[in-house]
Amino acid sequence: MARAPLTPTLSPLSGGEGEEGAGGEEENQRGRGARMILGIGSDIIDIRRIERTIERFGDKFLDRIFTETERRKSDRRANRAASYAKRFAAKEACSKALGTGFAAGVFWRDLGVVNLPSGKPTMKLTGGALDRLRAITPPGMQAQIDLSLTDDNPQAQAIVIISAVPLPSAAG
Repeated sequence: MARAPLTPTLSPLSGGEGEEGAGGEEENQRGRGARMILGIGSDIIDIRRIERTIERFGDKFLDRIFTETERRKSDRRANRAASYAKRFAAKEACSKALGTGFAAGVFWRDLGVVNLPSGKPTMKLTGGALDRLRAITPPGMQAQIDLSLTDDNPQAQAIVIISAVPLPSAAG
């Protein structure tokens, strides 16, 4: 049975005014909902390594690792290798945040970097990665995946934080 891919819904981190993430225990007592971190992952990669791999293996490598959306986006970039390297690092970081790495049914193409309408990057999970995300998300909560990407030649880096936030009906 095929499952629809999950693109996490973004919720404000603070439920009130002031600094993002402010509120802590007081916020939870007011019934705006507890949030919890389910996993954190990070990865740094040498852009030149990805560049050499693309030169050596071409589409065979790109098709094995990246989704069609990622390929279209990266192929339009002036610095194509850096774009692919950031996405590679994001997949590694997300697999670490899921707690599986690339095992337990989680494959490279199950993890894809997408952009929200605002332009903010996040991850779209399918297959075994989506199954794992559902397994680690507590009842009454939904997963939120925050992704930060950066590069400074010759390095590319990604950091992923997977959080559980209350479902709108569970938030009160």
